[in-house]
This record gives sequence, C-alpha cells and structure tokens, in this order.
Amino acid sequence: MSKKHRLNQITWAIGLGLCAQSVSLFAAQNDVDVAQEIEEVVAVGTRLQGSAAAVVEERKNQAFVADILGSEQLARTGDSDAASALRRVTGLTLVDGKFIYVRGLGERYSSARLNGAYIPSPDLTRNVIPLDIFPASIISSMAVQKAYSPNMPAAFGGGNIDIRTKAAPSEFTAGVEVGVGYNTAASDGFTYNRKESGLPDALSSAITQYRGDFSIGNIVKRDGLVDGDTTRAEQATAINNELLKSLPRGYELKEDSLDPQYNIKAHYGDSFSESYFGGKLGFMLSGAYKNEWDFEDRFSSVISQDLKNEDGKIDCTTALNTADDVANSCFNTVKNAQVTTENERYNASFSLGYTLDTHSISAQQLYIIDNEDESEIAISQSPAGSSTFSIAGDGVANRNHTFNYEERQLNITQFIGQHTFLDYMGIGADWQYTEAKATTDIPTNADFEFRDEYNTDGSYAGSQITGDDNRVIMSYTNMEERVKSYSGNLNLPLSFDSMDVEFKVGYDFSDRARIFNTSSFAINNSGGAGITINDGSDNALNNSGYLSDEFINNNAILVDFNEPTAPDADDYLAGQKVDAGYASFDVFYDQWLRISGGVRYEQFKQTSIGTSSLIFDQDDLNTFYDPEKIQAGSIVSDDWYPALSVTYVGAYNYQVRAGYGETVVRPDFREVVPVTYFDPLTDIRTFGRTGLKSSPIKNYDLRYEYYGEAGNSFSVAAFYKDITAPIETVLNIGDEDYSASFINGETAEVYGIEAEWLQDLTFLSEGLFTSGNITLSDSEASIDPALAGTLTNPKKRMTGHSEYVVNLQLNYDSLDGMHSSSLVYNVFGERILAAGVASRDDAYEQPFHSLDLVYTFYPDFNSKVKFKVKNLLNEDQEVSQSDIIVRSKEVGMNFDISYSYEF
Repeated sequence: MSKKHRLNQITWAIGLGLCAQSVSLFAAQNDVDVAQEIEEVVAVGTRLQGSAAAVVEERKNQAFVADILGSEQLARTGDSDAASALRRVTGLTLVDGKFIYVRGLGERYSSARLNGAYIPSPDLTRNVIPLDIFPASIISSMAVQKAYSPNMPAAFGGGNIDIRTKAAPSEFTAGVEVGVGYNTAASDGFTYNRKESGLPDALSSAITQYRGDFSIGNIVKRDGLVDGDTTRAEQATAINNELLKSLPRGYELKEDSLDPQYNIKAHYGDSFSESYFGGKLGFMLSGAYKNEWDFEDRFSSVISQDLKNEDGKIDCTTALNTADDVANSCFNTVKNAQVTTENERYNASFSLGYTLDTHSISAQQLYIIDNEDESEIAISQSPAGSSTFSIAGDGVANRNHTFNYEERQLNITQFIGQHTFLDYMGIGADWQYTEAKATTDIPTNADFEFRDEYNTDGSYAGSQITGDDNRVIMSYTNMEERVKSYSGNLNLPLSFDSMDVEFKVGYDFSDRARIFNTSSFAINNSGGAGITINDGSDNALNNSGYLSDEFINNNAILVDFNEPTAPDADDYLAGQKVDAGYASFDVFYDQWLRISGGVRYEQFKQTSIGTSSLIFDQDDLNTFYDPEKIQAGSIVSDDWYPALSVTYVGAYNYQVRAGYGETVVRPDFREVVPVTYFDPLTDIRTFGRTGLKSSPIKNYDLRYEYYGEAGNSFSVAAFYKDITAPIETVLNIGDEDYSASFINGETAEVYGIEAEWLQDLTFLSEGLFTSGNITLSDSEASIDPALAGTLTNPKKRMTGHSEYVVNLQLNYDSLDGMHSSSLVYNVFGERILAAGVASRDDAYEQPFHSLDLVYTFYPDFNSKVKFKVKNLLNEDQEVSQSDIIVRSKEVGMNFDISYSYEF
C-alpha cells in the first residue's frame, strides 16, 4: 500500500468516526525545496466526528428542546427515506411507512418543512406531507423540534420537522451507487396489462351532454331520438354501449415471478473561485431511480358484536378456515386479499450556491416522482350470514379484482440567502423564497366484483356477475396543490460584561391552494339476471377481462356516471393562507443561565368547498357554492402564540432546560367538507364533517442533557400537553364494512418521559458502542357523551397514541476503518387506529417489532459495500378489536446489497 493511499485511508477512517481511535504521526522532509510527505497521521477522533458531531453540537446549542439527525446517522441505519430514518429519533413512530407520529400523537400533530419552507402534500387525504417521498440521498440533516419556539409555525402539536437538503459542495465530489434487493414475501405475485388512458374524451363530453345521466330514457330525451329502423331505446342503448367501450377493458391478471428490487444513484458537484468579486461558486447535480415489488397477504374483518363469556374473554376464533369457524356469529364479513405492488421512484436535484465573505446565496430545484401500481384479489365471506356468503357454508363467495395506478409528483424551486453584516453591529439576516407544486393523478382505478361458486370440496366451480348495478366501478382522480412560501429573519447580537443578548424578528407567509377532482363510472348488468362469465374451465384470474365488445353487444350491460347527486359531493376546492410575524430574544447570562422566548402573531385563513362535476347552470352553481356552505367549511382565526425556554448550564458537560409554549392544531382540508374518501392508512371509507374546530394546545417541557467524553451523551425529558377540543376519529360499523368520521372532543392530555443515550462500550470490545432511546407516555381524550353517539368509550386514549416507543442500536466500527455494522431495533406500543362504536372496543394497531441489520465494508478509500436485512423477526402488521385480530398484513424480510464509489 502506498504512503499516499495509507494517508487517505487513515484520514477517511477518522472522518468516518463513530469510535475513538488514534494513530501515530511521523513526518519526513527530504530537503527544503520538497514538500513534506506524510507517511502516518496521529489524531484522536470520536465516533461522532464529521456530520454526526456537528448535529450533536447543534442540538446542544438549541435554545428550545430539539433532536437532530445527520446524514451520517442515516447512512449507519441504512434507512432509504426521511420517514424511515425519523423513527430512530426519540419519541417518534412511523405509520404506514409514510407518516411520523411525534410523542405518540397522530400525524396531524406534526408538521414538516423543507429548508424552513412550507411545502405542498401529494397525499390525497391529508395536508401533511408523506415523508417517505424524500430520499435519504438528498438529505443533509433533519431537525425535530419538540418544544415550540416563536419562529416555528403555530400549527405545532408533537413537533416540527425541518428537512435540510444537501447544498452545493465546497470542493469536488462525485459518486455513483447501485443496489439490488429481495423481499421474502415478494418472489411471486400478480401482474396485469395496465390501461393508462385517463378519463376518455367521449365520456368527458357525455357528462355535459347528458347532464351526468346516461340512462336510456335520458339519452332518448337529450338526443331527441325517434323510432326508425331501430327503436329509440335500441338507439340509446347503442349510444350507451359506445360510451362503455371507450373505457379501458381487458384487465386480465396473471400469476408472475416478480423482479428483484434495484436502484441507482449518482451525484456530481464542484466549486471554483471567481476573480471578479472574489467569491466562490459551487454546484451539485444528483439523481436516483428505484424500483421495487411487494406482495402481501392481507386479512380484514368486521366483528358483529362484542361477545364475551362469563370470564370476560372473547368466544371467537380468528382461524376462519373450517366450517365451524365460518359459522360462528362473531364476524359480519371476512376478507382475504393478495396485493401486489410495484413502486417506481425518481428524483433529481440541482443546487447552485455562491459565497462571498459572510454572505451566501443558494438556489435549488428538486423534482420527485413516486409511482405506485397495485393489483388486489380479494375474496369476501360472511360468517355471520349477512348479504354475502361463505365458501364452507354456502359454496359461494364474493370476489373483487381491484387495480390502482397512482402517480405522485413534487416539484420545488427554492432560493435561500444568509448574510452577516460585520460592519453594522454584526446584524444577521436570512431569507427564503419557495414555490412548489404537488400533483397526484390516478389514471387507472378499476374494481370488478364477481360471485364465485365452489364445489363441495372447496375447489373453484365458476363465476358470474349478478343482475344488478356496480358490477364494475372505474374512477379517474387528479389533485393539484400549489404553495408559495417566503420568510425572512433579522437578528441583532449584543455583548455586555457578563451577558450576551440576541434579538430576533421575522416574517413568515404561505399561500396554499388545492384542487381535487374525481370522476367515477359504474358498469351495470341491467338485465336483472346473473350472467355466467366463467364456467370453471378457465382460470378465475381472467374474469376481469370479460368486457369484450361481443359481450357488451349481446348482454344488457350499460355504463352510468357514478357521481353523487346534489347537494352531496366527492370533489373539493381548498385554499389556505398563513400570515405570521414574530419577535424573540435570547439572553445568555454569565455562561450559566440562558433565557429565550418571544411571541408569534399568526393570522390563519382556510376554506374548503365540496363540489361536483354536475354543475351545468346557475342553479347548480348556487347549490354547491351557497355562502352558508362556504362559511361552514371555513376557518378564520388570528391569535398570539407565546413561548419561553430557560436553560441552566451547570458545567461544560450538562445542562437543564424548561420550556412552555402555546400552539394550535387545525383540521385538514378534507375533514371540514362533507365529502367521502378512503383513508389509505386504514382503508376505511371516511366522511368529512363541517363545523370541526381547531385545537389549542399548552405545551410544557423539562429536559436534562449530559455530554461526556468521546461523544458519550445522555438525556432524560418530561413533557405534558393540555389540548382543548382535540379532533378524534370515530369508527362506525355497518353490516359488512367500517366507516369513519371526525368529531371534536372536550379535552385531552398527553404526558410522558423520554430518555436517550449514546455510550461507548470499549470496555467490552474496541469499536463497540450503543445508542438508543425510550419514551413512556400516556394520554386521555374526553368526548361529550351527547356528541359521542354510539361511541363505546367517551373517555379513551388519543387516536394514534402509543404508551411506549423503544429504539435500540448496537454498533461496531473496526479500528482500521474497514468495517461498520449496526443492529437496529424499533417497537411501539399498541395504538388506537379508530374509536369503536356500538359496544365494539376501539381498534388497536398492535406493536410491530422491527429488527434490522446493517453491515458496511470499505475496501478502499473510494468504495463502499453495504448489506442490509430488514424485519429480521419476520413480523406481520396487525390490528385487533375486542382481542380479535381484525386486520393483518404480511411484511416479509427484505435483503439489500449496494455498492458505491466516490471519485
């Protein structure tokens, strides 16, 4: 090994950090004209050097309680996106792989920003952004502020997350990474020939022409048809059939081997000095592509009642694989589904930065595409004997083939400036201006329903479509949300004999608008009698391809526009403006006492209006845009939000913080209009409700922090939140399915303690250390019994709250810097998915024990090989109600290996 290469490797090993290490330094000089050549280096570094040390120092210097997660920690745990990485932070849990719960509070109680700016959400059902859309490769660090400060948005419950992206580099950098992966549950699945037509032009025109009514009588009336060679009804039927044929058809499923997941990333950046002003210009260009397949066995059921014996135990079983099990009266419906999903993700970013003395300006363009293609085969039975059937009892079951292709895009343009004016009392200024657009399009959404028949031995005997409506539902959805955000801050530092003071003022503005449209069409068997589409001689997977031209011509198959009639709606328009200013102070007295605080004034305006495609004249317009409806879906408020934090610095290695803040949590766009949607977290049909109110919160925090040698640290904190009028999800149970809505409770409180540590274990083995955190908490929400309806528990734990969250890591770094590994464990306590009604208990998501292994090998200074195993315990996700598993989803073990090279 050359001397130069050895120097590079040692320097790299020190920069990698994560364990205390020392090497020896010798220098040799041949003569005065030859530069020194270093053969070996002597340095002492901690395992938290580099970015990790920087983020720990930032947390230590925060005036308000905050946790920082740096890019080095992201690399160690092998998390691929912001959401999965944030679950490692104290008190944070991950839901559905997308949303972060802070201190046990649901996603509505957390907010996310990008480099301090508001950003739009591509999620169809929430204002909050799904954090899985941000790849770890673009992230420099993430700050989770748990104690409110005046420069934060007042919409602050559990915490605020600020994602900081990588800026232009100060020197040349370039690299590439390729990886492959395999999920044990996704070797085989189901694929189909996707139809990406979007809403057909013929149907779009027909909605207006026939005023949303494709019935035979209305077509005759609107087109003025008269009897001729064929009757008016036959002519109208032919017109309807042509509209039906414009829809995509032929969604045949086939069993297939699924491709392994793979990804590629690359970045290139450099900087150079310019002579005209004497500044430095840098740029960074990066991009990534990832494709992965997933296959899941899912189980869901609706319990018929809360059956208990004399001992208070449930009499039901969940096996449901024998006639006795199916015949019991514990369930209304049982659904077993096989779901195949393909995810394609692209991202590209370009950063440009300029630095001159104490001034810097940067610009960034970020573009993210996240596509999901999902097919589902579901068989529904009814052990309780309602309108569906059971295979064991009746030899009949309902089958659904569902296809959904969703495209999410996020496009962000951002400018950031930071300035320090040394000649003017050291005044500092920073600002940002951001324009962003999020879109979600669903060009394919089709649900086919069949009635299956089975032989006495349980084998498949054939399928038919029943003689009624809604044999197929096809929908087309698009959503666009735009946000314009800008903010600026000025700070004035002052120094006195025994006191340092900083005054700060700022302004924060965002303007958000969202348009949501969906058009749905029902394909009906209008003949009134069932039609056999499969006599059992063909594979049932082909059932969803039965809508051929010949089949349509020979049967009474018609299409209708499936839009709700006025005054109901399934579309909406929404707008939101936040106009805020704040003033704060930060006083550091004699290096042992720090007092920080201030107040924020925030004016908030939000309007959500349910609408419909069935608007053809002024009367229709008046129906949907009635001023009373607009007012019912609007929230207008302005208030002052104070905050105060006191920090006692006992010595160089510990400090104690106490904080208080007043904040608010507001309803989402869709929650305050009477439109319906399927919540992707619960797969439950959910109804918005007018009149929902915001929830004021009083926040109390106390934290002790210890910072030892070699990067060792420890902290313990207590928190309490007093919430007025909390927004709670209420579960309604029908004969065959669930539905949900929202109400304001009376009061709620959340309280708990959390501890975090990082400790060297060199007394056991060199290079070994542990890190982790534990949160223990509780909550209670009280709902007025007069408003609770059939709610089983008017007093209960808050929806989404977990009584405990545990993160544990056992880490190892070899002293030669060539090996690094981590064993990472995460678990959360059971949490209420939705409140129960009609004597049913609340529905609880069960703890998920996540155990991951990450190993990294550094063969040389430039290369890195990383191996990951996720879900080593092969856990499944489960939801229980009244001690019965009512939902489950297979996760599988995931294996990934990647190779990266830095030029």
